[in-house]
Amino acid sequence: MMQQLRESASYIQQQTNDFAPEFGIILGTGLGALVNEIQIEHSLSYADIPHFPVSTVESHSGRLILGQLAGRRVIVMQGRFHYYEGYTMEQVVHPVRVMKLMGVQKLFISNASGGLNPSFNTSDLMVITDHINLQPSNPLIGKNIDELGPRFPDMSDVYDEQMVRQAMVIAEDADFDLREGVYASVPGPMLETKAEYNYIARIGADAVGMSTVPEAIAARHMGMKIFGISVITDMGTPDRIKKVNLADILEAAAIAEPRMTMLIKELIRQQE
Repeated sequence: MMQQLRESASYIQQQTNDFAPEFGIILGTGLGALVNEIQIEHSLSYADIPHFPVSTVESHSGRLILGQLAGRRVIVMQGRFHYYEGYTMEQVVHPVRVMKLMGVQKLFISNASGGLNPSFNTSDLMVITDHINLQPSNPLIGKNIDELGPRFPDMSDVYDEQMVRQAMVIAEDADFDLREGVYASVPGPMLETKAEYNYIARIGADAVGMSTVPEAIAARHMGMKIFGISVITDMGTPDRIKKVNLADILEAAAIAEPRMTMLIKELIRQQE
């Protein structure tokens, strides 16, 4: 695995004149517009990068973007990978591990999710303060690679508290509501049943989706600081469950996208 990670990182560096990113960003479903704010220096197709999976989800572009955002060097996944696409957890987190080898110390993860907290509304933004892993596996299963991190990494502080606080101040200054909560990650690809929504809410989740946690586990294992944010694209509370499709999710994400873009851009600007 380490050889594959090094070959991926080496190819990217060769194609980008040894671009050295400070921050990594993963853009979730319907959240690709942040790329418009980047001074793009390089754009690579996942299909051209050795050992990279290729995104099979309609709304995920499948490109790696490198450039400047708020005056800082960033590497951006325009489209991510999911367990439900048939990839192993090792493949799902491969790009995150490559980012770390390239020098990334802070990772920003976004996603589209269903709201479980009755105080939430569609198109709200929720900063992730903790997570519940309901995936059938995780990327640390198997022999530990000490070069990446310890055998038993602590997960009591996955999401960086300082960045959470900074984000809340940014949102207050910009005069919009920013929720905080726990994100539950399920395998998908089907949306939840009414009973499943009820169960996931009862065990402590404020939002549910099909991504983010594998990448967060791998990043924390490697000592990266993480900021996670969810766009609430539909509601899973008993009185507001309705049938949704991808078009509905993309529409709800598009409404929230300008706020999320501003938030991440300003948060990156403030990092030391």
